Amino acid sequence: MGIKSFQGARAKTDSRKEAKLPILVSDYMTKKLVTFAPEQSILEVMEAFAKYKISGGPVLDENGFLVGIVSEADCMKQISESRYFNQPILDKSVERFMTKNVETIPYDMTIFDAAGVFDRHNRRRLPVMRDGLLVGQISRKDIVVAALKLSGANWK
Repeated sequence: MGIKSFQGARAKTDSRKEAKLPILVSDYMTKKLVTFAPEQSILEVMEAFAKYKISGGPVLDENGFLVGIVSEADCMKQISESRYFNQPILDKSVERFMTKNVETIPYDMTIFDAAGVFDRHNRRRLPVMRDGLLVGQISRKDIVVAALKLSGANWK
């Protein structure tokens, strides 16, 4: 009688349990954000953009709730106005220039669905929310980086 196998008994595997790939927005979002207040001056915002090498950020009220987004494009409005009226850049508030109707996404959305949101709305960054609170921000670049990391994965 010949030898059947040198291997011991194989462990049973559950095909339903597969390795969890990091594909959620919360896996790739930026959690440490530079935030702004509605009453801050647009000049302070521009200084923060230069200091932290960012192009925008969320605007939070005194209770920490998201009330808008301020970006370089919003700052361009201020620069343009100051030129038109032949005035220096004044300490006008962020509230006057920020985008108030903010598109947000949930923290548990997949990066694929987030890519679709970016595709439909011409935004460079999106605030990430959990239970009505800001928990992070994801950018188009974050989605591209996530896709590159996942490019070797097999999808079933």
